[in-house]
Parts: sequence; structure tokens; C-alpha cells
Amino acid sequence: MSGKQIVVAFDIYGTILSIDSIARELEQHFGRTTAACIATSWRQYQLEYTWKLNSLGRFESFVDVTRNALLHALAESGANIGEQDINNLMTAYDSMCTFDDVNPALSQLASTPAITPVIFSNGSTSMVSGTVFCSKELSPHSAFFQDIITVEDVKQYKPAPAVYKHLADKVGKDSSQWREICVVTTNTFEVIGARNVGMNAIWVDRRGTGWIDRTVPDIEPTETINSLNQLGKVINSLYDIKF
Repeated sequence: MSGKQIVVAFDIYGTILSIDSIARELEQHFGRTTAACIATSWRQYQLEYTWKLNSLGRFESFVDVTRNALLHALAESGANIGEQDINNLMTAYDSMCTFDDVNPALSQLASTPAITPVIFSNGSTSMVSGTVFCSKELSPHSAFFQDIITVEDVKQYKPAPAVYKHLADKVGKDSSQWREICVVTTNTFEVIGARNVGMNAIWVDRRGTGWIDRTVPDIEPTETINSLNQLGKVINSLYDIKF
């Protein structure tokens, strides 16, 4: 595929930015163990809500989904905090830390003109833009991403096929060129969504569990890496792009 313009579509929450930052914010209100449990539940319900909304044929903004998931997690834990504290926790999404492998990986890709890097997120455009520009560690890379593509226009969430078609439309790839789009994510459901429509997907398996998702047994990642530091090598292997 040498000579092609390859789109590398990065998930942001959980792939570039660490959800652990949220747990540290919660520790200002709760003990470490409780904070970690709430943070995990918050993320779990955030994702579950998007899948339920897809199944119902309904759409709520990701900001509302995120806030409602937080309220669910707090209620489940028996926690009781004020409205201002809830607002502060919501704004914590604007200052999340990157994973340690993000900076070197993005720096390497930045010098490669054959790649078009974009952010591809469930988050609203304003939410993701705020995160990119407000995050102390990610903001230096803000110019690296050539677009922020979200689900707002489609009003469905990943892994709905319409979301991936929207991504392809935004980057100017027709259905015969979808393999020139490579989704990079830690989320198995995003891998399944991308592979289901014929796009490539690189799964970032930082936990080293191996691919065990059986939602669709015959769908697996195009490639699996344990760190974004391996991303350049894998993209070179897939598309013959030299770094």
C-alpha cells in the first residue's frame, strides 16, 4: 500500500488518556480503594449506557452519558457528594494524564507525511477538543491531530456501523479504501466495530491478556500491540510506511 495516505484513527479515552487520572481526583473525596472502585464503575456504566442507547435507537450526549454514569456509580457505592463536587469530577476529564507510551509514539508518527492522524471518539466535539487542549501532557501534540471526529452527527455510538462510515466520510475514503483506515484502541468493542466494516484495527493490549473477546468469534484485531511504542513498526508492516 505504499504511496497511499493512511488514516490512523486514535481513540482518546483509555487509549491515549488514562482513566487512572479520574481515580486520583476521586481520592480527594474518598479513600483510595473506594475511589478506585467508583472510577472503575463510572467507566463501566459510561460504556454500558452507550451500548444500551444504541440498542434502544436513542441518543444522549456523551457529556450527559458521562454524568449519568457517575451518578450511578456514586449511588451504587453509597457515596454522597455535592453538586459542585460532581461538576469538579466532570471537569477532571479535561485534565487527564496520558499513558507513558503516548509521547514517544506520537512524536515518531508526527514525522511521517504518509499518515493522517485523527482522533475518533464517542465524546462530543467540544468535550474532546477541551480535553486535547487542556490536558497538560496531550496539548503539546494538539497540532499533530488533523481532525477530531466524533459521533455527534451520526447520533449513534461505537461500535455501530454508521459511526465507522461517518469516520470514512470525514477522511474522504470510499468503501473500497476502508482498509486504508486503521483504528487504534484499547477497547475490544471498537476493534470489533472497525473490523466488522472492513477497516483495520490495532488493539493496544496494555494488560497483556491476549484477545479473548468472543462477541463475534471470527473477528479479531488486525494486529495486537502491548504498547504504543510498537505502533510505528506495526503500521510499517501493514502499509509499508517507513519511519
